[in-house]
Amino acid sequence: MFTTKEMPSPSSLFSAYASMAASMMLFRSMVNELVPYPVRGYLLSTLRYFFKAHSPALTLVIDEANGMTRNQVYDAASVYLCTKISPKTERLKISKSPKEKNLKIRLEKGEKLVDFYEGVELQWTFVCSEPEKNNPGDPYFPRSEKKFFELTFHKSHKQKVLDSYVPFILEKAKLISDEERVLKMYTLNNSFHNCGGMKWESINLEHPATFETLAMDPGLKSSVIEDLNRFVKRKEFYKRVGRAWKRGYLLYGPPGTGKSSLVAAMANHLKFDIYDLQLANIVRDSDLRKLLLATANRSILVIEDIDCSVDLPDRPQSHSGGRKQPVHQQQQDSGGTRASLTLSGLLNFIDGLWSTCGDERIIIFTTNHKDRLDPALLRPGRMDMHIHMSYCTYHGFKLLASNYLGIHGSHMLFGEIEALMEEAEVTPAQVAEELMKSENTDVALEGLVKLLKRKKLEGDQGDEMIGSEDRGTKKQKTEKKKKQPVRNARRKMKNLSNADIGVLVDCA
Repeated sequence: MFTTKEMPSPSSLFSAYASMAASMMLFRSMVNELVPYPVRGYLLSTLRYFFKAHSPALTLVIDEANGMTRNQVYDAASVYLCTKISPKTERLKISKSPKEKNLKIRLEKGEKLVDFYEGVELQWTFVCSEPEKNNPGDPYFPRSEKKFFELTFHKSHKQKVLDSYVPFILEKAKLISDEERVLKMYTLNNSFHNCGGMKWESINLEHPATFETLAMDPGLKSSVIEDLNRFVKRKEFYKRVGRAWKRGYLLYGPPGTGKSSLVAAMANHLKFDIYDLQLANIVRDSDLRKLLLATANRSILVIEDIDCSVDLPDRPQSHSGGRKQPVHQQQQDSGGTRASLTLSGLLNFIDGLWSTCGDERIIIFTTNHKDRLDPALLRPGRMDMHIHMSYCTYHGFKLLASNYLGIHGSHMLFGEIEALMEEAEVTPAQVAEELMKSENTDVALEGLVKLLKRKKLEGDQGDEMIGSEDRGTKKQKTEKKKKQPVRNARRKMKNLSNADIGVLVDCA
């Protein structure tokens, strides 16, 4: 220990500190002058690496989205982790739909849980981060929050986690989803669209339609079922021939013939989710691509009433073709707002390069007027099978009578109904409505007979009107033919010169 006399004075300490500080500043100036900046940066980073504390843990970040598509690992982890919730977990999300047997449990944001796999401890954390606006003056609200999982474990187990644990989660989640699968129907959330973003939102698909209850021509129904079953079994075939694993169907026919019911029956038969796309809500081709890429595999994309859902601009046409420009193109030429949702953009996703972004998908267009559709939509590869949903047949009526009235045999009015159906056009929806009006079989069938007679009478009156119109048209054509020589003579007289007229008078 220093005695009081041996302790240096404050002035000497200050002088030593000042001398050392000056030496350090001089050394720093010399280093800045003599050592290039990149070398200084490398030396500093090397020093920080050796002196900082190194963690033995490695963290994998699993985002909800992978670019414009869903992250399959994120979805699998969300399903798998609900089976690993421990009593230590403090906050959980629970939900249940009417058709689900059990509660659906999910982690709340910020919650953690620990899983063990072959002796390896793995810690999961569910993170939700609020996005920030890039421009404070931006009138749009920020897009939906960013969600991701963090998976933390010891670095020495990296290969085991990547090569074994992650594939195990994917397989386990698939088995859980197949056991608890509830079909979903997705639709576009307009509030997200108005706020500058787009998002699919779902509800449980509880439509009871099946091929067994569908009032449809038996031969056509069988061909549709066979086509669907063949499609889902041909993954390797589509890969071998170099085609996207998808199938397109066009359902056309009068309103009330069961087009929507057929879509539901197809979904229930294949266990596919339905995405109901309303093109009127889409502004740009880029928005359409983002939405379609966000659809899952094993799904049915439905665009109903394609002929009147939106006025799609045609592909570029030459002005010399004499074809009227679409309204959107006219607005663009006149300096108006440019609408870039095009028929080309839709076709490119149906069978262009974008069609390969997904497997085992079905695309369905419905229309009441097939003749109004652009021929480009109808060719094979886009709409592979055209299904005509026609008026109700006698076979369809018997199926509806079995479903609604429980008639599995015959009835005294069936003969009259069969004869009337050969002469009257009535949709399955109209037949079903009549059968629902009474629980009494006789009363319900008598009401249907009255409807068929009324439809037959309306059809006969329509034929008479068409006949009278045809006779009137024929009469007008005859009178026009009689007057034609006079018109031709007058036309020739107008074209003659004065000299020609003088010759004609002399000859007379």
